[in-house]
Amino acid sequence: MVLRFNVGGKVVDRVDLIRKKKWPWRLDVLPFAVLYAIWMVTIVPSIDIVDALIVLGGLVSIHVLTLLFTAWSIDFKCFVQYSKVNDIYAADSCKVTPAKFSGSKEVVPLHIRQQVAASSTPGDVEEYYFDFRKQCFIYSKENGTFRKLPYPTKETFGYYLKSTGHGSEAKVAAAVEKWGRNVFEYPQPTFQKLLKEHLFTLFMLFMFESTMAKSRLKTLSELRRVRVDTQIVTVHRCGKWVKLSGTDLLPGDVVSIGRSSGQNGEDKSVPADMLLLAGSAIVNEAILTGESTPQWKVSIMGRGTEEKLSAKRDKNHVLFGGTKILQHTPDKTFHLRAPDGGCLAVVLRTGFETSQGKLMRTILFSTERVTANSWESGLFILFLLVFAIIAAGYVLRKGLEDPTRSKYKLFLSCSLIITSVIPPELPMELSIAVNTSLIALARRGIFCTEPFRIPFAGKVDICCFDKTGTLTSDDMEFCGVVGHTESTDLETDMTKVPVCTAEILASCHALVFVDNKLVGDPLEKAALKGIDWSYKSDEKAMPKKGGGNAVQIVQRYHFASHLKRMAVIVRIQEEFLVFVKGAPETIQDRLLALPPSYVDTYKKYTRQGSRVLALAFKNLPDMTVSEARSLDRDVVETGLTFAGFAVFNCPIRADSAAVLSELKNSSHDLVMITGDQALTACHVASQVHIITKPALILYPSRSGQGYEWISPDEVEKISYGDKEAEELSETHDLCVGGDCFEMLQQSSAVVGVIPYVKVFARVAPEQKELILTTFKTVGRITLMCGDGTNDVGALKQAHVGVALLNAVPPTQSGNTSSETPKDGALKLSKSKKAKPEASNVNGESSSRGKAVSRSDSASQSAGNRHQTAAEMQRQRLKKLMEEMNEEGDGRSAPIVKLGDASMASPFTAKHASVAPTTDIIRQGRSTLVTTLQMFKILGLNCLATAYVLSVMYLDGVKLGDVQATISGVFTAAFFLFISQARPLPTLSAERPHPNIFCFYVFLSLMGQFAIHLLFLMSSVKSAEKYMPDECIEPDSEFHPNLVNTVSYMVSMMLQLATFAVNYIGHPFNQSITESKPFLYALLAASGFFTVITSDLFRGLNDWLKLVPLPPELRNKLLIWAVLMFVSCYTWERLLKWAFPGKIPAWKKHHQRLAAANVEKKKNV
Repeated sequence: MVLRFNVGGKVVDRVDLIRKKKWPWRLDVLPFAVLYAIWMVTIVPSIDIVDALIVLGGLVSIHVLTLLFTAWSIDFKCFVQYSKVNDIYAADSCKVTPAKFSGSKEVVPLHIRQQVAASSTPGDVEEYYFDFRKQCFIYSKENGTFRKLPYPTKETFGYYLKSTGHGSEAKVAAAVEKWGRNVFEYPQPTFQKLLKEHLFTLFMLFMFESTMAKSRLKTLSELRRVRVDTQIVTVHRCGKWVKLSGTDLLPGDVVSIGRSSGQNGEDKSVPADMLLLAGSAIVNEAILTGESTPQWKVSIMGRGTEEKLSAKRDKNHVLFGGTKILQHTPDKTFHLRAPDGGCLAVVLRTGFETSQGKLMRTILFSTERVTANSWESGLFILFLLVFAIIAAGYVLRKGLEDPTRSKYKLFLSCSLIITSVIPPELPMELSIAVNTSLIALARRGIFCTEPFRIPFAGKVDICCFDKTGTLTSDDMEFCGVVGHTESTDLETDMTKVPVCTAEILASCHALVFVDNKLVGDPLEKAALKGIDWSYKSDEKAMPKKGGGNAVQIVQRYHFASHLKRMAVIVRIQEEFLVFVKGAPETIQDRLLALPPSYVDTYKKYTRQGSRVLALAFKNLPDMTVSEARSLDRDVVETGLTFAGFAVFNCPIRADSAAVLSELKNSSHDLVMITGDQALTACHVASQVHIITKPALILYPSRSGQGYEWISPDEVEKISYGDKEAEELSETHDLCVGGDCFEMLQQSSAVVGVIPYVKVFARVAPEQKELILTTFKTVGRITLMCGDGTNDVGALKQAHVGVALLNAVPPTQSGNTSSETPKDGALKLSKSKKAKPEASNVNGESSSRGKAVSRSDSASQSAGNRHQTAAEMQRQRLKKLMEEMNEEGDGRSAPIVKLGDASMASPFTAKHASVAPTTDIIRQGRSTLVTTLQMFKILGLNCLATAYVLSVMYLDGVKLGDVQATISGVFTAAFFLFISQARPLPTLSAERPHPNIFCFYVFLSLMGQFAIHLLFLMSSVKSAEKYMPDECIEPDSEFHPNLVNTVSYMVSMMLQLATFAVNYIGHPFNQSITESKPFLYALLAASGFFTVITSDLFRGLNDWLKLVPLPPELRNKLLIWAVLMFVSCYTWERLLKWAFPGKIPAWKKHHQRLAAANVEKKKNV
């Protein structure tokens, strides 16, 4: 009985305790040692040495296969090398089964450490733990299972405010023992180790896989650059301030943190996740969120001491590891005062447990790698192996009946049948098909780190898109103000807007000056520009024109996602006011008087896809600045007067609607996953063809009891029930907000509802991941397209993750990088990474961009004055491309920095558009049909080979060396040319068959094989009538005769027919007539076959060792060949009509499966 622990976490599902066997007792050592001894003692003396060596060869093969299977299968490795235990004290290892869709099983060592016991219990306590994917799991005796090592992240604010760091060296030593050092220790694997991982797919694809191992090595080297900056931090330990390296920080340390830069002027990053106790900071979190907007971080001073810290809610108090502090303001009133003038913070998490470490773990471990050894390839080989064994068995039985035959040659014949029938070229053919697509995608600026995901793209049936920055552009446009009068029409002339409304827009924001540049939310900058006010570094806003009053900001209450609002206290002349802005539904409850058209007005504009913010104010009584700053936030933000709505627009990218329309018309379901508001998301979704039916949005019901589906215009209301989602989805398009997710999870309705939803709004990053895993659970093949690091989890979980680098506009189809339109380089300067205001936020990437533009302008002004404009443009574009590519050859993957979603994504596109998704799906379908036709062709060839090498071999039919060579050359050429077929420029509504094992493929193979066999047997029987009765020995040398000649000609005809009939052209690839190389190869083979059959060149036939055919037989062969081709072609077309490719019927089967799983969990 094995001791098993059900952990049931996000990372680990269960743990089995095992113990390593001593090596002599292992099942890959002991049984084989016995077998080798038996061979030595009994077999060698009793039989011929050649036969004894054959037996030894068989034993060694089985032994090698056993060793290989221990590398391929963790369960088999545990069975062979480990024994089960029923006591944790007897175990030395754990077999860890990860959560679903989180990678494959692993065996890890179980460690024991001495933990300093509490003062009540004498002596030290033993603690059992194991490390799995950079996380530590400890054995908890109370819970009777393993749990994640806890960190001090859920204490009360009072606890943190009293923190003074670790008070003694003993406590420091205990903390180091418990949590380890604050480092990212990711061992760099060697090229050999990575190649072994790639080669231990069931096939040896040496050249192809070594290049892939090399590219992964490059990516992992890039990841290793992500490490805790070796900056010196001031830490309060043992009652005094000491200077320590960032790598020596421990949870519970109190540190002084501020903006610090290295020798080259580059800002140092925050070394760990820490909670601000005193002071405030402005931080660039682009590395974690992909957003270039700096975030304000404030201390926990004003929070209630009994409140507990919540990682999700209190993000504005936490400095995350890896982010960069752009500016900091110390607080000199706190009881602990830092000697270096930094902000005070307490360390919460270190190493791989920080937010940056979690992102690294997602990138490194979250899913299994996809390789060539799909289970289908294995089953296909087993299918062929059955025929091979039957054929070899037939030869062996017949051979053993003849005592004069050489056993050695018989064994060789049987081996030859098995090795010939199982196609050794299969993996290479698959790799060629995938590689062709890789190169085609690279030419279009799309790079792939996991090539065997390309066939998955052909199976995709649901495409998920992020909204902001993916379907829409990043830039916000300020449209105007509405609601300040009784009219619901938008006021775009800012001179007609009340002064108070303009003052709120000018001052209620989180914009800040960093290095004399205004940085912050693009929406807030758009508002400031739209009202034509200026904002200065002394936190004062002024109108650019006219003589309005200056607005001085006194205190900011920053935007909090759970509050959905922000506020400022300002002074205008000597008067104090509160300005508030936020989500209309939030501000609504805080107004003294609600205007009658309030709700109708804001919903009118959100339904049009606009972003609407409610503005409000209130006057404060006379007070001092310090009194104003100490006001409680809740008091400040109540009793407000409404001042209007600010309306913003986020334009949809020019090609989004066209691309999504093409995807919808090609049998794909479309889904939007966004952090934006539901009404806005539904409007954008309707613009880009995601929503085509009346929409329903899930909201908590107004009565406070349960939930209901409400249409955007609130005319239609249907009460929510988790069983009705499927039925509703047939007449409506459903939308669910992030706030309803928890309800779905608690009621176990995730699987019942999510698969039918078209728009997900207000979604958090971890919820994006949940959506993708739910789609996968019910059997959908998913594509996810996103641009920020908040999409990383979803991109990693999707079968096909596409990260947009937003760098270069996509070239028109057929254009290579050198033929990019003239404005290509100009567009680049407008792209996300090169925006001037983001220059100090995006760190390296933007500074690189600036360096390029500087070097461009210098070179153009100096040496290139005599060049034409076109040449200068071409050179400039070439330089930009070289800057983006490491080798500059247009095919190497782009260098990726953290903050780009592409760190985790299998596909990375250098485009600011969703167009690459259609390119990837087109190439995926092309690769899929190419792979399918290769399987069919190889299958038919191998079945024919099994017959030729067994039945016909025993009848003395053989092929000459030259004949076999010519046949092999034609086969190789055909395979090469069919893999070069290009996909059609438009996606078809018809889908390729996703699996090899389906009725269509099986019936096609069996039907064609029967026709081929009939043709082959009839032809050979006809030839035998013209031959004298002579006994041909199977082991004799080859000599030309009529039967050999006919069988060779027939096998050439069959080969030609197999390729011509099974080539899959329209609607996925070019047809035979459009694929010129393949067409010419077929015509050449047909010509060659006609020439040798008609005996036009006797010299050629003599060289091929073919004897002349009687005219009657020749004519019969040609007629039968035509009949065979027509029969095969008709059979294939009939099956294609009877079994068309379609979206898998996932609904019923997987709903039942999922419901059963939910019930099982409830019972557990």
